Amino acid sequence: QVQLVESGGGSVQPGGSLRLSCAGSGILFSLSHMGWHRQAPGKQRELVATITRGDSTNYAEAVKGRFTISRDNAKNTVYLQMNSLEPEDTAVYYCHAEFLIGARHYWGQGTQVTVSS
Repeated sequence: QVQLVESGGGSVQPGGSLRLSCAGSGILFSLSHMGWHRQAPGKQRELVATITRGDSTNYAEAVKGRFTISRDNAKNTVYLQMNSLEPEDTAVYYCHAEFLIGARHYWGQGTQVTVSS
């Protein structure tokens, strides 16, 4: 059974930083494209950042230059380093995996990030 478990969320003041982690079991991250999405209250879930199996990255315009996605296949973990956080970044952040064999998609349960003074 595939499980994605996010951690690292919390409350931070504007301008602060957080590092989210997503640890997987039952799935090989080395054979997966990985991503982070977020959903703010009353809004649709949106893409934040992705990293392909070949380590190509892509970011939403709103987070470019502030967030960095990375992966450690040996640890089956993907990270999202978030700097210069803004109140608009407040949301539940979800880890997503697209397992390339069979094109299966998996989601974590989400971790809350709150940016407030």
